[in-house]
Amino acid sequence: MNSPHHPPPTQNLDAIRVVIAGDMQAVDAVIRRRLASEVVLINQIAGYIIESGGKRLRPALAVLAGNLFNAPREQVHELSAVIEFIHTATLLHDDVVDESSMRRGRNTANAEFGNAASVLVGDFLYSRAFQMMVEVGSQRVMEVLADATNVIAEGEVLQLLNIHDPDTDEEKYLRVVRFKTAKLFQAACQTGAILGNAAPRDEQALADYGMHLGTAFQLIDDVLDYSGDAGETGKNIGDDLAEGKPTLPLIYIMRAGSGLERDAVRRAIQEGGRDELENVVRAVHATGALDYARRAAQAEADAARLAISHLPDSVYRDTLLQLAVFAVTRRF
Repeated sequence: MNSPHHPPPTQNLDAIRVVIAGDMQAVDAVIRRRLASEVVLINQIAGYIIESGGKRLRPALAVLAGNLFNAPREQVHELSAVIEFIHTATLLHDDVVDESSMRRGRNTANAEFGNAASVLVGDFLYSRAFQMMVEVGSQRVMEVLADATNVIAEGEVLQLLNIHDPDTDEEKYLRVVRFKTAKLFQAACQTGAILGNAAPRDEQALADYGMHLGTAFQLIDDVLDYSGDAGETGKNIGDDLAEGKPTLPLIYIMRAGSGLERDAVRRAIQEGGRDELENVVRAVHATGALDYARRAAQAEADAARLAISHLPDSVYRDTLLQLAVFAVTRRF
């Protein structure tokens, strides 16, 4: 059995997905069927973003958690599609709020179809997700997902308050991460366990795993904003900086950098744009800000693995352990 602290390292998400390839094909079939609407524009926009090459990570977590506890497969597939719809709705709304024009290496839906249509189709996906939740037939699943969608919305508003605020501290930033990003990871893992009638301790373990995993993913996204390859990440260096977002590497510089480095970051966050990009990138590397963010992500990944270390050995538990490694070693 692989130690939860030292599972086999992998950067290959496809190798991890092999374990649930059949399930994910079934989830995709549910997604395509449930997207159908008599309104042509809904089909166009929802299809555009659903087929845009995302990792399908959140529905995969629901599948893995459900399979870990032998949950009914059809229910798990429906749940996983619900999770993906909620995620997709948040992306549609996020890109409008952030005025983003690129995601995953191509035009965002709002750049392609306009802001109004993107927001409204996001609303359609949220409401379709709630229709499907009812059909899954679990009051507990509905409670967890209803709570999660509300917390995600709170996180989006909290992030809005932090934009262009160079005095955002680490605690405030991590609260946004846990609300806006990690909450859906947590909900995916927890609801999969609920459908498998997991014991309360095990359900909580999966919830904790998801929260830590989601946080690790976001912190590595922060790192990749300054070190990733645009061809792999689908983003340009400094995209978050250009939007005036105070991410963890910048928060670290504001705490540990020189006066000149802090001044450059302050101007960049307050003003947005890319005028200070060269100075900020230099400061990011000179202060060790990326290493700091990587260590924070590693601590979250370690906590994720520890949360499920007591569960019986299985291919699904091992895959979850591998995902925690992938979260901090990935390059996209």
